[in-house]
Amino acid sequence: MAADAIETLGDHLTEIKLELARMRELLVHAEAERDEYKKLFLLLREENEKLKLGLLGQKAERLDANDRQLSLSILEMLLGKKAEPAAPATEPVRAHERKKPTGRKPLPEHLERVELELIPLDVQQEGLENFDRIGEEVSEALERRPASTVVVVTRQPKFARKDRPRHGPTRVLIAEVPELPIARGLAGPGLLADTIVRRWQDHQPLDRLERIFARDGIELARSTICGWHKELAELARPIVEAMRRDALAQPYLCTDATGVLVQAPEKCRTGHFWVLVAPERHVIFSYSPRHDGAGVDLLLAGYEGYLVADAHSVYDHLYANGKVIEVGCWAHLRRYFFKTLGSEPERAREALALIGELFAIERETERASPSERLAVRQAKSRLIVERFFEWRSELAETALDETPLAKALGYAKNHRVAFERFLQDGRLPIHNNWSELQLRRQVIGRKNWLFIGSDEAAEVNTVFVSLLASCAMHGIEPWRYLRDLLCLLPRWPYNRVLELAPVNWQQTLENPDTQQRLEANPFRTAILALERAHPDIE
Repeated sequence: MAADAIETLGDHLTEIKLELARMRELLVHAEAERDEYKKLFLLLREENEKLKLGLLGQKAERLDANDRQLSLSILEMLLGKKAEPAAPATEPVRAHERKKPTGRKPLPEHLERVELELIPLDVQQEGLENFDRIGEEVSEALERRPASTVVVVTRQPKFARKDRPRHGPTRVLIAEVPELPIARGLAGPGLLADTIVRRWQDHQPLDRLERIFARDGIELARSTICGWHKELAELARPIVEAMRRDALAQPYLCTDATGVLVQAPEKCRTGHFWVLVAPERHVIFSYSPRHDGAGVDLLLAGYEGYLVADAHSVYDHLYANGKVIEVGCWAHLRRYFFKTLGSEPERAREALALIGELFAIERETERASPSERLAVRQAKSRLIVERFFEWRSELAETALDETPLAKALGYAKNHRVAFERFLQDGRLPIHNNWSELQLRRQVIGRKNWLFIGSDEAAEVNTVFVSLLASCAMHGIEPWRYLRDLLCLLPRWPYNRVLELAPVNWQQTLENPDTQQRLEANPFRTAILALERAHPDIE
């Protein structure tokens, strides 16, 4: 029996050794696959970073035509039914209905014309009287001359009555000194508005502005322009504050942030610009030295309502008491799955197909009322959202840790409630693209001016960028708005500053009181009179 037991034990040991050998082979194979996957992940991450820098092509998260067709097939499979393709944003024009090009467009009629008449040399030599004029050829070309800067000379005659007493003090009558936006300043409202638009709408840094004015023979030091803007920012800041208070009364807001370099003695430090969008009303910018909760509070203190934002932890304290309700951004989630296209293309396309269908439904209901949009979301979008999170749960068990796919799936799981929020209210958007689009102003700007001089300079920046971005939202020409705004601000009632915000500007301009105030400004009146007398002046 002892021999049998020993033999049985030997057999078991042999089986264990074989099993261990097999497991070692599986482990080696798994490690090889892991290393290969890690290499692929690192390569993809490197390509992604290059893509951010614009070295490999466009950053737009779009699939090509073949991938879009494949995504439609995947969507049919995931939903278990035939998916109808989204209606195009514009109706395609049939081939035979397309208009042929008719040449270049005529030049704008409002531009001044300078006419030239070219007489052939033979006609000039023999005389016009020897020829009949039988027609002409007319062509137009655009030309450019230096911008027109005007000096407004203000004369204040002094008067004394003829019948004044010969003895005693004489009463001298003189008109009041016309008020400038900057007291005892050099620049009128039109020039000040021009420097603001050039600096923060056209993104021209101060040194470039200095050289542009120098080409027109005007010496304006960058320090002078900077000082102007600092004083004007204090004048206009109450408007932006009133816009922010009005925005905080809206049912939902969108927000985002981006970094900016701030000049420091040895090495630039990083500050942050924040944007707050109240759709169809205001775009408000703010600045904070750090990307933290204090920066969020500076912009959103006291707000109660829905907040569309990314899932960064700096916003978490706002949601703690339930007064601010988080709304997830599906565009941000979609970006996570775009990052997995290189390593997990099949899985990425499945996610992108489902998310893409949600966006297609939103495009169909873009002009619908909130109640109509909510009904469509309940009927169509809810099913897709439920299928997406079922798919996420099925896939999460097999996804390798620390891979782009695992991060995307984890992000979706951790913020599921926020992503489903748009199904509860037809007013809420499913993305935060509005905020990201507005932040491009600062992104483009910092590519030109590279850094800001100080935290104080950043505050000046946010005042004017808020006004310019809000002008763009409401289709208002920024230079005329700022010129008239600077004419009105010095004597405008403080309790009515919201009337001067771009959202109310057209209505404010129609007010007789506003027109009277503008007509009373001598600098604006002088320039308008000059334009009427000399329409050729730009």
